[in-house]
Amino acid sequence: MNDLVIRPATPEDIPAIVALLAADSVAVSRESPDDLAPYYEAWERIAADPNQHPSVAVRAGRVVGTLQLSVIPGLSRTGATRVIVEAVRVHSDERGNGLGTLLMEWAVERSRELGASLVQLTSDRSRTGAHRFYERLGFTGSHIGFKRQL
Repeated sequence: MNDLVIRPATPEDIPAIVALLAADSVAVSRESPDDLAPYYEAWERIAADPNQHPSVAVRAGRVVGTLQLSVIPGLSRTGATRVIVEAVRVHSDERGNGLGTLLMEWAVERSRELGASLVQLTSDRSRTGAHRFYERLGFTGSHIGFKRQL
């Protein structure tokens, strides 16, 4: 794994990130890899927000993983800053070799560097394997998440 680099994503990474998002069986219907324009528009909003940290894992020049850290300052927990980890994806031919663990450990350490005292994420209810993975990394399934489409 010493040939792996985790770094901030760039606009040039967008096609590879979208491919990872679209390759996911749960999210496939939500993504449009044939039209990258909305992703580039979203990139402009993300790049303008210093609390957004899209990141990629690269091996041999190829994006093999991605996630986004969103820093949220808050009043609860005596003014704690938290980081939400979003859109965690690992390329299918990289699964099972420890890349996901490295990526999440990196996310936790980066969250500390960003001043967070709490790291949280949501995971689709159907992803029972992912739930076991996050629990092995020390995350606790302490809440029930709710969403409302707008």
